Amino acid sequence: MEKIKIKKLTKSRIYLYTTLSVLLIITVYTLVTMDFGGINIIEATRHFFKDLKTMFFSPSLSDRYTYAQVFQSLAVTIALAVLTTIIGSFIALFLSFFAAQNLSNKHLSKVIKLGLSFIRAIPTILWVMVFSVVANVGVEAAIIGMSFHSIAYLVKAYSESIEEIDSGIIEALSATGASFWKIIFQGILPSTITSILSWTFIRFEINFTNAVLVGAAAGAGGIGYDMFMSGTMYFDIREIGVFVYLIFGVAIILEFISYLLRKKYLKN
Repeated sequence: MEKIKIKKLTKSRIYLYTTLSVLLIITVYTLVTMDFGGINIIEATRHFFKDLKTMFFSPSLSDRYTYAQVFQSLAVTIALAVLTTIIGSFIALFLSFFAAQNLSNKHLSKVIKLGLSFIRAIPTILWVMVFSVVANVGVEAAIIGMSFHSIAYLVKAYSESIEEIDSGIIEALSATGASFWKIIFQGILPSTITSILSWTFIRFEINFTNAVLVGAAAGAGGIGYDMFMSGTMYFDIREIGVFVYLIFGVAIILEFISYLLRKKYLKN
């Protein structure tokens, strides 16, 4: 007979089980004591699924929009994602050379990583709101805020990719008297270009999602703003269904392109 393995109750497991138990108790207590304001939960749930059915199975545009206008709004959202990714990737690539410990001074590397970790910890939408006060609500705030967060995200990704390369490449080039920038262009970039491109495309997918969000929250336009107007001003569920399907379509296309890039370049 096989012996039954009993997992030891380690300190980490005790912390995990305790945390999960506390969260479960808080969740149950909140649901029991929550004031639903006289709303019938069963009836509200029924209406929720009815609205979902209408949204996904009966999508249609009203007289407010034409398909040409909707696709133009979608193009604005994609353009916002492309622009912020390009700006963020170029600045991040430059900073990553000084953030990588195998290329830069360790103290400078720590300062850059610490500062960018603070930026990265704050969600993109909050940075957009911060810059909306400075640059006014609109496209400018969206571009600055999304680029700001993209830089912090990509510097971490790029610098870690640089730190993973063989140290012998840098030592060999340094021994030949190569300058800092010759080491970058002749050793670092050829060794990390596939990883950098992969991380950049991943960030582009994230920026597309953020562009939809900030279009509604910051008034930056695009399909996110149209969804916001249809949902909160006109209460047109069928119209929202059209927007959702278009966003899903773009997301699927981006995921497919990402898969092809990973398959073609990363394996090589």
